[in-house]
Amino acid sequence: MQPNKMLKEFKKFAVKGNVIDLAVGVVVGTAFGKIVTSFVTDIIMPPIGFLTGGVDFSDLAITLKKATEESAAITMNYGLFLNTVIDFLIISFSIFIAVKQLNRFGKKEDKKPLATPEDIKLLKEIRDLLKKKKSS
Repeated sequence: MQPNKMLKEFKKFAVKGNVIDLAVGVVVGTAFGKIVTSFVTDIIMPPIGFLTGGVDFSDLAITLKKATEESAAITMNYGLFLNTVIDFLIISFSIFIAVKQLNRFGKKEDKKPLATPEDIKLLKEIRDLLKKKKSS
């Protein structure tokens, strides 16, 4: 394949709306991820920590091999995994609630009556005229 032709194909691919939309989605998603992480860490977790008495699972681990002078201990840190699962559940539930609220606001706008297209109006007028002509 000729380099010039390949460059044109790449340019056509890169400038397509789908690729640009995807790039914008990734950037916005990354920024939104930071917002959600901050929301969970700074707003949701403190009250939950207060209610649970400050329970932290991060120290929970199973020691597979004890530390020696030459090597560090080998542990299976299931507490960190539990924390990650709990964070995921909180984040996904928070996003679910946020999306549900956004959808609720969006539905109010969708309830506006749609304007009748001109061709439908014309067909209704023809129907009415035909009915009037039959009855007279």
